[in-house]
Amino acid sequence: MTTRQEILSFFDIKIEHFSDKSARWLFQDKENVRGLIEILANELSERIDFNQLKQINRSFIPNTLREQESDIVYSVPIKHESQIDEILIYILIEHQSTVDITMGFRVLFYMTQIWDWQRRDYESDNTPKNKWRFRPILPIVYYTGSRQWKTPLTLDTIMDVPQGFDPFIPKFDIIFLNIKDTEDEVLTKTGHPLGWLLTVLKMEETSTETLGNILVEALSNINSLSDEYSHQKQRAVIYFLLLILHRRPAEDHENLISLINKSTPNMEVQTMVKSMADVLKEQGEIQAKQQAALKLINIKFDDVPNDVSNKITSITDILRLDLLFEKAATAQTLDEIDLTFYDD
Repeated sequence: MTTRQEILSFFDIKIEHFSDKSARWLFQDKENVRGLIEILANELSERIDFNQLKQINRSFIPNTLREQESDIVYSVPIKHESQIDEILIYILIEHQSTVDITMGFRVLFYMTQIWDWQRRDYESDNTPKNKWRFRPILPIVYYTGSRQWKTPLTLDTIMDVPQGFDPFIPKFDIIFLNIKDTEDEVLTKTGHPLGWLLTVLKMEETSTETLGNILVEALSNINSLSDEYSHQKQRAVIYFLLLILHRRPAEDHENLISLINKSTPNMEVQTMVKSMADVLKEQGEIQAKQQAALKLINIKFDDVPNDVSNKITSITDILRLDLLFEKAATAQTLDEIDLTFYDD
């Protein structure tokens, strides 16, 4: 997917869904998965062959919970003594703002869903049971909410365990990253570009001046990395621009984007920043004209059907939107506005 297409795809989502979509976009990059595990469990990352990381194209989250979380599953070889085994990496992206004391149970539930998926595959392939080998799962919870999360991710958090019954409560480790509550030194200790990116995400709600300073520092450190991280450098810039668009008020956009441009000495990256800035400006103009046409039509005509509103917000050609506004201004009835004329 090209840079422009990546940017445009983010305009099809609601603002509140940005945390989910942007996190998935980040971790569809193998190198960022490596960076995440280096930050959280460096001793394990040294044994994982990230070059052979393969995403499993399915989710284990029920439809009823898709608004508050999403997941990504990878299979990957890992060296174990003298042989090579395969494990699964399960990243649960938690983007709701509240702390859920049932998190430990939910992670266990998703893990059992993954093993049950393996079981069904073995059965459908008629694999003898003595050949079944469920793959170990490395569970990671990636939390971007602003509230402090002090609740343990264990099952006994939601249980009253009688004395003597503790050995019968399932126990397992979960790697947990609370972005907003993690010190910068922890995020950046490995020097991976993802860590510097997360220092900016961590402060997304701070003042414009503070965010600008953090952006400049993060880009300075990212740009100082070797060329092997060139792809991650580019994705970091894309992420920062999208973060500004979705998380900062419109009056901040120009100044923050200008800071990014000044902080990226690479001409190729500067060209990309300018291209993205042009796209952001274009999309902002399109959205403004869509809203103007919608507002005028809703003022003039009662009970505007949803399909009319949806049709107007699907028009992306600025000239057609201008013509639509002019027609709406002179139309006496809603029927006089032939929306099929404005199809792109």
